[in-house]
Amino acid sequence: MPETLLPVLSFTLAAALSPGGATTLATASGAQFGFRRSVPFIMGISIGMLTLSVAGALGLANLVRAFPSIELITKLIGTSYLVWLAFKIAMAPPPPSAQKLETDGTEQGQPIPFLGAFGLLWLNPKGWAVTIGAAASFSAITQNPTELAVILGSAFAFSGFLSMALWCALGLSLSLLLTSDWQWRTVNVTLGALLIASIIPMWL
Repeated sequence: MPETLLPVLSFTLAAALSPGGATTLATASGAQFGFRRSVPFIMGISIGMLTLSVAGALGLANLVRAFPSIELITKLIGTSYLVWLAFKIAMAPPPPSAQKLETDGTEQGQPIPFLGAFGLLWLNPKGWAVTIGAAASFSAITQNPTELAVILGSAFAFSGFLSMALWCALGLSLSLLLTSDWQWRTVNVTLGALLIASIIPMWL
């Protein structure tokens, strides 16, 4: 069993850790709100990856093939949501001070909540492609779809949590280096632009 789980875990870690929309949002959340207040976002993405991978293992790919319009609708809604989030990040004011991020709730704005992050993952075509691709790639390790769902769900949940936590911590660390309003504005605009850039591959 370990020899079959290692390739799955390697795949899910590579997919989750690679830069994209979710990782950009995790970095921005860590920078703006600190790690503790970003935990609901981290959990939302992790549980989203778990449920989407389970759905992929149980036959989501067949549903998408039967109804191709599902993918287009997901892309349109997901793109609109990400563009709105990118604008919010780019226009976000600097927090009162980086040192206060973990201790109080006085900063402007609110981090993305659990349900928002969960929904974001389900509206992300990259998430669909990765989880459905994983279900197809690793279907040979077991003939039982339920067992495959458990394996993929566990691997994606772990990888998603680790990735979001690391990128969020990176954002928090970055915030400690920012000492002026113009630095914050530059970072916020850059993160917003990166989020927009992460949308482009969805349509290629």
